[in-house]
Amino acid sequence: MAKLPCPESNCLSHHQVASETVHGANLALRQVKCDACIEENEVCKCDNGGIKGMVKTEDVDQQAGANSSFLHAVLNMSLGQLSTPYALENGGWASVLLLVGLGVICTYSSHLLGKCLERNPNTQSYADIGENAFGRKGRVLAATFVYLEIFMVLVSYTISLHDNLITVFSGTQLKLPGANLSTSQLITVIAVLLALPSLWLRDLSSISFLSSGGILMSLIIFTSVVCTAIFGGVKANHSIPVLHVKKIPAISGLYIFSYAGHIVFPNLYKAMKDPSKFTKVSIVSFVSVTALYTALAFLGAKLFGPQVNPQITLSMPQHHFVTKIALWATVLTPMTKYALEFAPFAIQLEHNLPDSLSSRMKLIIRGCVGSILLLVILSLALSVPYFEHVLSLTGSLVSVCICMILPCAFYIKLSWPQISKHLLMLNLSLIAFGSLLGVLGTISSAKLLIKSLLRTHST
Repeated sequence: MAKLPCPESNCLSHHQVASETVHGANLALRQVKCDACIEENEVCKCDNGGIKGMVKTEDVDQQAGANSSFLHAVLNMSLGQLSTPYALENGGWASVLLLVGLGVICTYSSHLLGKCLERNPNTQSYADIGENAFGRKGRVLAATFVYLEIFMVLVSYTISLHDNLITVFSGTQLKLPGANLSTSQLITVIAVLLALPSLWLRDLSSISFLSSGGILMSLIIFTSVVCTAIFGGVKANHSIPVLHVKKIPAISGLYIFSYAGHIVFPNLYKAMKDPSKFTKVSIVSFVSVTALYTALAFLGAKLFGPQVNPQITLSMPQHHFVTKIALWATVLTPMTKYALEFAPFAIQLEHNLPDSLSSRMKLIIRGCVGSILLLVILSLALSVPYFEHVLSLTGSLVSVCICMILPCAFYIKLSWPQISKHLLMLNLSLIAFGSLLGVLGTISSAKLLIKSLLRTHST
């Protein structure tokens, strides 16, 4: 896939609409700093990093920038992309106005985060913005939502992995003596265990390139749907209902999740050669993403109608070669993202460990905690295998706060009392709208999730 040009030579790195791998990758690069080298403005890759030698901080920044293309910012959408046809079919074609509207709001909120970052050049992360605005409580609140989103995204990734593995290995029969696991569950366990050793890597810069897998996945999914429409013998002749008002709260969570990349924006902002272009690049990025979402949503809904699966890859004809490629891309992507997604957890944990512990002991603790968390995620994914409901709950409960409510609240607090009355009213209105979407969406998706669980256990 050809790269889109970076306006003014500025590149956003990995706009993770479904996930936060850039944050992990950048943290992984920054992790090699040791206290002895900070005063020299150098990154030390000595005993703490497991690699000898010294490299300048700006060299690391350039390395991060080299891995940060504008294409990443536009097309790394993964999970959100899978569900847009399902959301449009259930919400009606008029719900595309909500999809586009949320895209506009998230573009504006990314602009607000840029303005917050301008006010304090030392700000490095989303949690830092929270602390600048509301002190220690703001940092704790922001960090809680950041880690909760990462955790729930990983659960959704694992559910997607399970669902697609069922199709990839259809007809396969596996049994483990003493384990009450179905074939699909057993295959999922094996896949997650294969990915588990990557959580023990201390220097993730060697695998940071894997975060670009989301770009390839997005391209494959879109291309496969188009190929299905052109060559697959499936006619796009299904009618899409105008509007299902009762389903809007649930699908709003799916839509907002699709734009959930705000926690990495501080990293992207810092990676740009000219941060003043951040808003311009954000606009182009969100417009491109929204256009692609809209096209895929209408195409998928027209092709498969009411039978469209919450993951579009599972609706396509299984015997087609392009479908098999899309399925494998959907399977492999989560397996390559676990380590990078866990990086924020792991690095924060390691920083909180006593200095008296050896580097090896810290690595062991970090690896064990990461492994336990991954097994918890696996257990949740197998216990609650309802992709659309979990994704909707994530969007309504967490993503709406990170993408809409908190950026507006941060900006109001940091701009007070210079903020104009009109701008104040706009941001307060967005906070109210986001809160309404969040509450209604959380209640709706939680009810649907509980009903699905009760239905499963009653059969």
